[in-house]
Amino acid sequence: MNQQQLTEILFTAKKQKGLKFADLETLLGRDEVWVAALFYGQARAELDEAQKLGQALSLDADAIEALQDFPLKGLGPMVPTDPLIYRFYEILQVYGMPLKAIIHEKFGDGIMSAIDFSMNVEKETDPKGDRVHISMSGKFLPYKKW
Repeated sequence: MNQQQLTEILFTAKKQKGLKFADLETLLGRDEVWVAALFYGQARAELDEAQKLGQALSLDADAIEALQDFPLKGLGPMVPTDPLIYRFYEILQVYGMPLKAIIHEKFGDGIMSAIDFSMNVEKETDPKGDRVHISMSGKFLPYKKW
């Protein structure tokens, strides 16, 4: 089974069961963003996580096994066509270098890890229109000299 097939199976089952990512967060003890990444093949489930998800979504053994495969991360179009995804690229085009400069001032020469990393998405109610609040936390990794 390829990743696209698995993703379709997972989303169909989630919809049929009337579940939200927040429900699966509670079931698996993992953040809903991580669970969504698992659906898209950008994360890997351990056996117990795959089995719990399999039971909740009535998945077959092939899907449960596929959830445990090592993912090939970050693939997709270089310039995204989905407007929401494109806006993240736009944010980095405009604010990427300023963020880099501020991180270097505060931490030194290095990067924010996307491996030792967490992210959270919250809905903020606002009378002018609801807002999306995204927080990211990544371990600082200094560049080493050799």
